[in-house]
Amino acid sequence: MIDLTRRQFFSAASTGLGIPALAGLLPAATGGLPGLPHFAPKAKRVIYLFQSGGPSQLDLFDYKPSLVKVQGTELPDSVRNGQRLTGMSSTQSTFPVVPTKFAFAQHGKSGAWVSELLPHTAKIVDRLTIVKSIHTEAINHDPAVTFLQTGAQIAGRPSIGSWLAYGLGAETQDLPAFVVMISPGQGGGGQPLYDRLWGSGFLPTRYQGVKFRSVGDAVLYLSNPDGFDAKDRRAYLNALGELNRMRLEEAGDPEIATRIAQYEMAFRMQTSVPELTDLSKEPASIFESYGPDSRKPGTFAANCLLARRLAERGVRFIQLFHRDWDHHGKLPEGLPRRCKETDQPAAALVEDLRQRGMLDETLVVWGGEFGRTVYCQGRLTPGDYGRDHHPRCFTMWMAGGGMKPGISYGETDDYSYNVVRDPVHIHDLQATLLHALGIDHTRLTYPYLGRAFRLTDVHGRVVKDLLA
Repeated sequence: MIDLTRRQFFSAASTGLGIPALAGLLPAATGGLPGLPHFAPKAKRVIYLFQSGGPSQLDLFDYKPSLVKVQGTELPDSVRNGQRLTGMSSTQSTFPVVPTKFAFAQHGKSGAWVSELLPHTAKIVDRLTIVKSIHTEAINHDPAVTFLQTGAQIAGRPSIGSWLAYGLGAETQDLPAFVVMISPGQGGGGQPLYDRLWGSGFLPTRYQGVKFRSVGDAVLYLSNPDGFDAKDRRAYLNALGELNRMRLEEAGDPEIATRIAQYEMAFRMQTSVPELTDLSKEPASIFESYGPDSRKPGTFAANCLLARRLAERGVRFIQLFHRDWDHHGKLPEGLPRRCKETDQPAAALVEDLRQRGMLDETLVVWGGEFGRTVYCQGRLTPGDYGRDHHPRCFTMWMAGGGMKPGISYGETDDYSYNVVRDPVHIHDLQATLLHALGIDHTRLTYPYLGRAFRLTDVHGRVVKDLLA
């Protein structure tokens, strides 16, 4: 990490250049660690489409036609093998097997099986790297989401976007290196999402994600108050910067240097963000490709379009959270709604990036925090079923950014309950994503509390079979 030394501080102050010179010394806008990337990267940036709640792999990607023959029968003990249950189904006296009610078909040259709920994703399967053998230890939402985002189930570690901002810095001085957007499912439910999921943990706060809003200013306090123009803002920041520099000289706290740099970033964002979020110059064909919701601020479709615009402008890590995939009951009613909201825009994003020549250097990731059980949670009826959380196996896909397209990797048993071939642990996934960005996950570390921490904690391997 490049720290602002007292010598650098006094040098900037003595030149008379003030805050602009000081901001140039700070790594908040560009920078990154010396020596990174460790090797030539395939990807420059990541767009992570996080489906919060746990999409059902059985109903979307992991086709198990043989389950029809055992519908309604008890899940065999030899399959469950004493594995942990959540508190929501641990009191059930029976665990009836329920196959998907949705039709599957093979698509593309790769022949990937995809549910009828994802017709747009089905059209791009030859561009996707589908991994069916992801597994995790966490069985409840908060620790599972935290594990995927930070590499640990307990809160307090830096998020993956913060690690990248710290290690690689930013490609632009006019926007944050790490941007987050959240869209609710149209049902309005879903698990809560906390700011710490895109926080910097024990890293300096300049590396935390910036959440964009869909109502009012995209970023809080971006607009000047009435009667306060850009000239006033510049004078105000200069005066505030002088006070902060005095405090920095006195206390030597690097967080004060971060504060100065972030004020300068906010000033630049007063110009860059309105231009970014102004979609009026996008052609009608783009809105048509992303779907009707792309004209509605705050939807997943609109956020996918903004994600492409952020990528064009050099944002390093862009994360979209879409809520309400937690279908403990009424799955045949709720799952099609989430797919309708996300299928077309996610596929359109991949194609949009490809047509612009950006997909090769942009890694797109799609998936949730765990999968769903093959047995029914609650009462099984001819037309309705629900599924509980299932950490033992679930499906994610990736596109671009050095991943091998047109493959399905990993295999689960006939019940989509256990991984039987090519398991991919969460830390393996994280190590592989970092590798695509030119980072050796064992060498991207930060000293804290007497030890060197990293995203993948103390293990994790690069899954080389996923790489192009």
